[in-house]
Amino acid sequence: MTTTGGGPGRREAGKHAQWQVQLASPGQREAARDHLARLRQDGGTYRSIAAAAALSPGAVHRLAFGRRRAQPGTATAVLTVTSPALPRARLDATGTRLRLRALHVMGHGSARIARATGAHPVTIRKLVRGDARTVSQQLRDAIADLYDAWWDKRAPGRTRAERAAATTARNRAMTGDWCAAAALDDDRLDTPGYQPEYGWKPATGTGVAPDIRMPARRHYRRRKGA
Repeated sequence: MTTTGGGPGRREAGKHAQWQVQLASPGQREAARDHLARLRQDGGTYRSIAAAAALSPGAVHRLAFGRRRAQPGTATAVLTVTSPALPRARLDATGTRLRLRALHVMGHGSARIARATGAHPVTIRKLVRGDARTVSQQLRDAIADLYDAWWDKRAPGRTRAERAAATTARNRAMTGDWCAAAALDDDRLDTPGYQPEYGWKPATGTGVAPDIRMPARRHYRRRKGA
């Protein structure tokens, strides 16, 4: 686990936050889980329910399986979601942008990320810059999955080209004051407008990220958005 200059780790930050707030009652948690089950039966996914509730997919998944006692706000947010409100197309790109920027801190540039997700490099660059305000659910999910695999893994440096690309990505993150994954609050990451508390700090990770390469998907590239 890496940390960034005193900033909370991904898991440590969540645990610390739980100590500071009141937990949802057993009745609230049971009602929220029953409601989640109904939304799932109506075709909702954990990610779509989380987006509608302005929560992270991980928070919804943990609530569904009881892996961590939820806060009252989490249970309440889930209970307010209705099946017609579940997102079907475009989603806010805040969480996607922050995930991409955190990957840059680890040396993963836009071209490498594009190869791993099957997206067009132009699409990834627009998201990284913040030019694209929304993202398709499919691409958002692909980037979230890649982030889960690479968030604490640095880019490889087997060749001169790989080392140069990783250096360029890290320099861009430093210039932009982008924070590493360890400084992001997972429970707020997909909340529109969320701003991390910490900025750039060097991060070396726990190892080298594996190579992932997906076929290019033409439907990921759009003239507007991403």
